[in-house]
Amino acid sequence: MPTYGRLPVSFTKGEGAWLWDESGNRYLDALSGIAVCGLGHSHPAVTEAICDQAATLLHTSNLYGIPNQQKLADKLCEISGMDNLFFANSGAEANEAAIKMARLYGHQQKVDNPAIIVAKGSFHGRTLATLSATGNRKVQAGFEPLVKGFVRAPYNNLEALREIASRSREVVAVMVEPIQGEGGIQVPEREYLSAIRQLCDEQNWLMILDEIQTGMGRTGHWFGFQHSDILPDIITLAKGLGNGLPIGACIAQGKAASLFQGGMHGSTFGGNPLVTRAAMAVIDTIEQQNLSERAALLGNRIRQGLSERLSPLKTVKEIRGLGLMIGIELSQPCTALVKQALEQRLLINVTAERVVRLLPPLILSDQEAEQIVDQLSGLIEQWSQSLMEEKP
Repeated sequence: MPTYGRLPVSFTKGEGAWLWDESGNRYLDALSGIAVCGLGHSHPAVTEAICDQAATLLHTSNLYGIPNQQKLADKLCEISGMDNLFFANSGAEANEAAIKMARLYGHQQKVDNPAIIVAKGSFHGRTLATLSATGNRKVQAGFEPLVKGFVRAPYNNLEALREIASRSREVVAVMVEPIQGEGGIQVPEREYLSAIRQLCDEQNWLMILDEIQTGMGRTGHWFGFQHSDILPDIITLAKGLGNGLPIGACIAQGKAASLFQGGMHGSTFGGNPLVTRAAMAVIDTIEQQNLSERAALLGNRIRQGLSERLSPLKTVKEIRGLGLMIGIELSQPCTALVKQALEQRLLINVTAERVVRLLPPLILSDQEAEQIVDQLSGLIEQWSQSLMEEKP
């Protein structure tokens, strides 16, 4: 089905931050599978874990105990400070679990029609519930009727949340991304998450954080919320957790940790021996090589380099981000830059029409980071010059 607007290239192998196409041309990957391959391609620790586990046991179902799953669950709770979790196969499924938990919580609080506050510009997935929660009309168009029970508020706007709290008695949770990824790398004010935590405590709401793009070391900590002195009630993970294998997790603490009971939720494949073994290799590698700290260092270096080159351009509105989650907002729609970068063997992405998004792997070298800055700056300078020439 023609659901993807694919670029005219196919890759046959990868190593580190590089991919090779069918003709043997090498590309620098500054997108890492949309924040998935945090350890780059063909990482030896992940490869070894997959091969060893595939030769032992792939799947038994959750009718039985899975030692790899328990080990991974314990580790994720340790690094997040949470209590327990549910394993799924994707970010959308992890968010579905969180939405179900919020509704269950609401009914336990005697709320007949529990609602969740979500943010405009957000992205939570493409299932019916998660696209209904998403703050992007393009994702929702044509799939009405949407799932009810979501109240929309502007992102990074605390007053809007307080205003909703003052007039609504059916809200039971707030669900936001620590940084909006698909929404254009929108970084909120430093106190935003802390203020949401305080409001949720005051209103007896659940605080749900979609960490699918921000998690697993990408922002400079294991999780985006760890830049603030808070602990949410629920976080959702996927993308970088499996480095390419499909795995998601909905992680809870406190009152949220006891919501799901036997038979209330499930997954045939969720947390099977193969994906949980690979995810443990990912976590061990990030921990042993201090890759979250590396992401913070490299992110600062890339943003500084881009600022030095691009700040003189009137077409560049803002360069922002945290760790290796970087956005360059331009004054005009700039999707043409994706193909222009591809022609120069550089893989980037444009989101929200005019934001160049960079999500390079955490294992990026200093030289590769400099190459991204140099190539991308040159492309944006050329693009800006062409805009100036088009003006009468």
